Amino acid sequence: MDTLSYRTKSAKASEVERKWYIVDAEGKTLGRLCSKIATVLRGKHKPSYTPHVDTGDNVIVINAEKVRLTGNKMQDKVYLHYTGYPGGQRSINAKRLVEKKPYALIENSVKGMLPKNKLGRQMYKKLYVYGGSEHKHKAQKPELFKF
Repeated sequence: MDTLSYRTKSAKASEVERKWYIVDAEGKTLGRLCSKIATVLRGKHKPSYTPHVDTGDNVIVINAEKVRLTGNKMQDKVYLHYTGYPGGQRSINAKRLVEKKPYALIENSVKGMLPKNKLGRQMYKKLYVYGGSEHKHKAQKPELFKF
């Protein structure tokens, strides 16, 4: 019996083939959508997934301003950030955040679902979120991602 055939193949960064996917966020629930996006960015949907290598694909999200939040979360959910000055903690609810930055809800959610290290920051750079239905990645020929 040849024992070499039983070895686990580990993906190398130079061998990874990246695809471009487009996701329409209109009417989709925020958390469920973002967990699928994080899976694709991480590469867990591929059979060649390797935890220590970025094997994920590029994801374009359109219609981010039309994403759905269940219950009263649009008014009640609060996002905090800190300015860096004493007493500089600022808060904004989800409705005002969507009006101000329509892409921020999806970016914050996906970023929280990725690893908190260099690899996670590298994965996060492959996410492109747009509030409207137009994007500037037509040359990459993105294909629609089926959930």
